Amino acid sequence: MTKVKLCGLRRPCDMAWANEFRPDYAGFVFAGKKRRVSPEEALRLRLLLDPRIPAIGVFQNEDPELISRLVATGVIQAVQLHGGETDAYVTALKRRVHVPLIQAVAIASAADVQRAAASRADYILLDHGTGGSGQTFDWHLAKQLTRPYFLAGGLNCQNIKAALALQPFAVDVSSGIETDGVKDYEKIRAFMQYIHEEDML
Repeated sequence: MTKVKLCGLRRPCDMAWANEFRPDYAGFVFAGKKRRVSPEEALRLRLLLDPRIPAIGVFQNEDPELISRLVATGVIQAVQLHGGETDAYVTALKRRVHVPLIQAVAIASAADVQRAAASRADYILLDHGTGGSGQTFDWHLAKQLTRPYFLAGGLNCQNIKAALALQPFAVDVSSGIETDGVKDYEKIRAFMQYIHEEDML
């Protein structure tokens, strides 16, 4: 069964909707501007989120001390690196935080897929560019992978069937469940319903 991560959650109502539709993961973004939340905001949101839903913190070249603190205080239960972090950074962070580590890789060529395959993180995430663009990459490139991966970048109800055909470990959606830059209840409902229906086929 394909797992689902609803990313870029930042309002109390987003938590209520996540609790209703039960994704496998909820994503808090600690980078960029558009969907960014502060550590204090993330803590308040985590307290509203069903404790059975792991929260993944998304970071770009962040100070490991902040990541460690967010893990230690229970704000996040997994870490996603989205800033081109080096192997040395990944290895050092894995020694500090004993939670799943996901490394995002921008996919534009076969060489990028090879780079993703060699990541020292627990999981890899394939995306378009630096993430949050709402655009897809050439999914045919993903067929070269033999390790489990999260599929991200421009996912929505219109292309999720094709995405699931690739049999990713998980799909990661953000802009595809938004209207005017904020999460949309009906789009979340439709996306989650489609996932569940496809998994039952």
